[in-house]
Amino acid sequence: MIPNASELPWDESSGLEPFFPLDPQESTSQPELPPLTIWGVALCVSGTLIATENAIVVTTILATPSLRAPVFLLLASLGLADLLAGVALILHFLFRFCVEPSDWSDLLTSGLLVTSLTASLCSLMGVALDRYLSLSHALTYGSGQSRRRAATLLLLVWLGACIIGAGPAMGWHCLKEPNSCSVARPLTRTYLSLLCGGFLMVVIVTLQLYAGICRVARRHAHAIATQRHFLPTNQPYPSRHSSGKGFSRLVLVLSVFVGCWMPFSLWGLLGDASSPPLYTYATLVPAAGSSLLNPILYSLRNKDIRKVLLHACCPHRSSHSMRTHYPVDV
Repeated sequence: MIPNASELPWDESSGLEPFFPLDPQESTSQPELPPLTIWGVALCVSGTLIATENAIVVTTILATPSLRAPVFLLLASLGLADLLAGVALILHFLFRFCVEPSDWSDLLTSGLLVTSLTASLCSLMGVALDRYLSLSHALTYGSGQSRRRAATLLLLVWLGACIIGAGPAMGWHCLKEPNSCSVARPLTRTYLSLLCGGFLMVVIVTLQLYAGICRVARRHAHAIATQRHFLPTNQPYPSRHSSGKGFSRLVLVLSVFVGCWMPFSLWGLLGDASSPPLYTYATLVPAAGSSLLNPILYSLRNKDIRKVLLHACCPHRSSHSMRTHYPVDV
């Protein structure tokens, strides 16, 4: 109990100011910020790069009226999701190492990161679905009905991602029950297990779609090889080199996709609050790296997007008209 000032011994003739004992809560110093770690710096730098390159991709697609095919809507959604992931990583760095951390900042960054990663992974599945439909239904691809279906799919994807990401802010967190925390605080182990289980399901469905793409491409290659005997000798046809190049690109895309998402999905299911934080950062960095590599593997590989960027940087060198979009180029 803090004594009253009138009960303290003090002589007015002493000329000294009265002494008031300080409240122990007021005398305590402000909590110090945690020391800067190499993993924190890596996440901040990668977040900055992710936000920058995806902002360029999203701006390019939205500012170009000719880029309105279904695949470009999916690529814009992928870029927006990865852009939000980069912003979430930057906010995580600022709230953890530059500003005194609080519960609301943890909930904000975790919710934004969950929303962005969920939308990014579902957009990748949508890109795989678009590739499959563009090969199996080539005659109707790119029609107005296809664009409306793609827009509806993206609306459902973002609605579901926002609902899932709002879970921590709506009370599904472990801030008041540390024993229920997962490897990624403040997410509970149940929440993260369901989230990572959903991620694994999306990964499996995406791999099935790419397997279907391989089957359709094999049938097309067989049909082309059959018709080759009836073509003139000077008639151009797809070479074995181009087929092998497309297959190696597909292997690269799948390797990056599985290598980035599988570690964190498995670690979220197997780890708990007592697991070393180093393992969490080591599996989260590849998942963040997916947002860094997605524009390179998907958007910047498209010749239409590259031509728009080249025209924006060097307008005098790019005076040719935009060619017709081919889904297989993406």
